[in-house]
Amino acid sequence: AARLYAELDDSEGITRVRVAQSRGMQLLGLYRQAVKTLSDTRVSLAERPDTRLKALAFQSLGEALRVVGDLEQSQAILTESLAIAQQLDLPDVAATVLASLGNTARVRGEYDVALEYYRRSVDLATTRLGRVQARLNQMGVVLERGDVASARAIGESLSSDIDRLPVTQAAIYARIHWSDRLLRSSDRADDATFQLALQSLVTATNQARQLGDLRTESHALGHLGRLYEKRQQWDEARELTQEALWLAQRINADDIIYQWQWQLGRVLKAKADLADRAEPYRREAIAAYSQAVETLKTLRSDLVAISSDVQFSFRDRVEPVYRELVGLLLQPDLEPSQEDLRLARQTLEALQLAELDNFFRDACLDAEPANIDEVDDRAAAIYAIVLPDRLETIASIPGQPLRRYTTNLPKPQIDAVLYQALEGLVNPRRIRNLSFFLEPSGRIYDWLVRPIEADLAERDIETLVFVLDGLFRKLPMSTLYDGERYLVERYAVALTPGLQLLTSTSSETSDFQLLLGGLSEARQGFEPLPGVEYELERIGLEVPTAALLNQRFTEDNIQQLIATLPFPVVHFATHGQFSSSAENTFLLTWNGRLNAREFAALLESDVRGDRAIELLVLSACQTAAGDDRAALGLAGIAVRAGARSTVASLWYISDRATAQLMSQFYRELGELNTTKAQSLRAAQRSILEREEFSHPYYWGAFVLVGNWL
Repeated sequence: AARLYAELDDSEGITRVRVAQSRGMQLLGLYRQAVKTLSDTRVSLAERPDTRLKALAFQSLGEALRVVGDLEQSQAILTESLAIAQQLDLPDVAATVLASLGNTARVRGEYDVALEYYRRSVDLATTRLGRVQARLNQMGVVLERGDVASARAIGESLSSDIDRLPVTQAAIYARIHWSDRLLRSSDRADDATFQLALQSLVTATNQARQLGDLRTESHALGHLGRLYEKRQQWDEARELTQEALWLAQRINADDIIYQWQWQLGRVLKAKADLADRAEPYRREAIAAYSQAVETLKTLRSDLVAISSDVQFSFRDRVEPVYRELVGLLLQPDLEPSQEDLRLARQTLEALQLAELDNFFRDACLDAEPANIDEVDDRAAAIYAIVLPDRLETIASIPGQPLRRYTTNLPKPQIDAVLYQALEGLVNPRRIRNLSFFLEPSGRIYDWLVRPIEADLAERDIETLVFVLDGLFRKLPMSTLYDGERYLVERYAVALTPGLQLLTSTSSETSDFQLLLGGLSEARQGFEPLPGVEYELERIGLEVPTAALLNQRFTEDNIQQLIATLPFPVVHFATHGQFSSSAENTFLLTWNGRLNAREFAALLESDVRGDRAIELLVLSACQTAAGDDRAALGLAGIAVRAGARSTVASLWYISDRATAQLMSQFYRELGELNTTKAQSLRAAQRSILEREEFSHPYYWGAFVLVGNWL
């Protein structure tokens, strides 16, 4: 149709088709394609008079932009759409755009702003469905804020309107969402609430069948299964969930298939917990969870479609699948088989990969399974995952079976020890007294390393590679204390999001050129970094360099130099922040900020061809305060930029200590047969042996992420 309209030179017809295509793509979860379809249309529409169609096109684009994570652009284009609708006096369009603006504000965590948009949407809505949808959005925000009583009041006030909705797909989904939120607003699934939600979901199922809409019917049946799951009526929950799963599989709807596989796993686990013969149910539960993880892997490129819905987040809908599977495989009272341990390890790595996909809102990483002994027979990998009631650790040591050991402490207690260690490491009031750090650091050493000390010694292990979870990622493992020495005094240490992301070949860095860049002067409200010039000078004495300092440290100059000479090593000494969101992860340049995506795009420039960056060094960065997952930003930048290895600081430290550590690092790196991890270890030891810098605050900030060879 679009081609026909083009031949007829009918630009409005083309736009109408593109908007319809975009909406269809969004219904199927294909949000990136929807953005692509409408982005070109936006350019042509900008030059044409304001019309109803233009407002609707901008709204559709704004919705898709929100889901793919471009929240600023989403708000901007939706604001433009609202202005057109108001100028042309189109209250029905304005009402839907206000709801979209509320959705974007909600994803940004601006709940008061979102509620105001939804209130205005209710006031302007010209249809009952429009009013119901806006009120359901209000109910969702109120629930997220923990105001259960207000949410319940909204839900009860909607009851009669829900029953009077027409039989359409949008109305059926409104009914399903209402039932779900009604249950969530109840402290317990009491009989009255249960009957109300049950009746509504049965109606939704029948209406979906009436329309012949298998996808919507699967949703309704799955939510019925969830209702019975909440009531702990396991047989009914299992039967309904299996029926929903069968329908979803008939239409290859992977984005809902995984949800029902996960739900089935939860129900089977509950049956295992109650059964006299638990193992058959546990095996069935493991199979269901494993299928859910496999479905999520096939969904990677469209993961954004299931984790960005304003009603849910990655933490709610994706991450628990992996964690619960690991918990099933590593039961506290059972000795797992080697096969179960391998599956648990693979699941941990798959979770790390999914977190990085979610960080960039894109499936940007290629992964191949790898074993530690295939990469380096003098390195051991230690995997840690925090479950609600315990810490599980798996050690992979070349030439030995996988080892599993458990710390039976609930997550809040584990996090409390980690917070204490971090406080003792970086809080200026605490670092004067080393014992504030050594006590919690020693406990963490006992959890992760002490159980395998003898095995590490027996295999002559030189490097420990950690695949970490949660708050563990904010604490440099090199600083763990065994009662006599720090870990860095015994081993080289590296971090990786997973061995599957490594390029397994070792790299030669003894003869290399270096691109240096940095800011020593105050810019954009950030304080000056007077030690940067000295740091870059010291490094320049060790290796051949090209330098971009202060006014020359701009995005254009960096791009030009990288295009001219694809440097194997890139070192930037500038303010930067690692955050759990790509938007808030950035590096400061003279004339702006490079966020995670922009920085990665700059370094993975096509002109490099096959010549990957061997080493990326970021020496004046820090993790975002108060962000427990901030280290995800470091892993994201490290992996997305295509650098084989990244060395970065987790907090900003003394100018002199940084300059000396970095110059020593490059001196070590220039030696033949020295790995990057060994070079960093030697540099850190050279600093900690100096009395004024012996506290781990001065030398522990730097971590190596990626290939340690």
